[in-house]
Amino acid sequence: MSKAVSPTHHLPGPGPFLTIPNAITVLRALGAAALAVTALVASDPVPWLIAGYLTYWLGDSLDGLAARVLGQETRAGAVFDICSDRLSTAILAAGLVMHEPDLALPIGMFLVNFMVIDQLLSLSFLLWPIVSPNYFSQVDPTVFRYNWSHPAKALNNAGIIVAVLIGSMPVALVIVTAQLAVKIASAVRVARLASERAPGPIRAYGEVGADVLPDSGHPPGRA
Repeated sequence: MSKAVSPTHHLPGPGPFLTIPNAITVLRALGAAALAVTALVASDPVPWLIAGYLTYWLGDSLDGLAARVLGQETRAGAVFDICSDRLSTAILAAGLVMHEPDLALPIGMFLVNFMVIDQLLSLSFLLWPIVSPNYFSQVDPTVFRYNWSHPAKALNNAGIIVAVLIGSMPVALVIVTAQLAVKIASAVRVARLASERAPGPIRAYGEVGADVLPDSGHPPGRA
């Protein structure tokens, strides 16, 4: 798999917010939240939870695809996407607790991880001149591989779903503990990388000497 390169090597601005990908993010977040809330009051929450997760996952893939195809990847859009993921996940997780109250502890651990540690980790891309976490391989390939590669993204939420489907407390605890360990290790690595950055004057985007990453020679592509 070729290494993805951010559309801009200079420290990018936030970019326009009124874009098609961001509109898709709004729709998928509202749709997933509505289905999740319905699951909370439904006599059988399972179909609504399935529909909510499908809306969340498919919409999350679609807004990213639209951003790349239309050339509308922006830092503002990346932050909005990360925050919207937390809204969908939090309400859907509440539905999971109602469906499997015996697994409230591992689901709660997953939420603490996803809502706090994973969110801080996801937003750490703002410390470097890249557009989104999808280009974090430019900063550190190892952190990227375990957090934002396609398998890592799939396992981020799927792990707790598998645990709920199995319905086993020990299995659920093993899954969320493993996820937590990966996120903490990644956060420590990112904190060390950030602290090792050489300090320098802050320059405006496009100004001579602005913060840049080395050009890897690869064209922009999907992470």
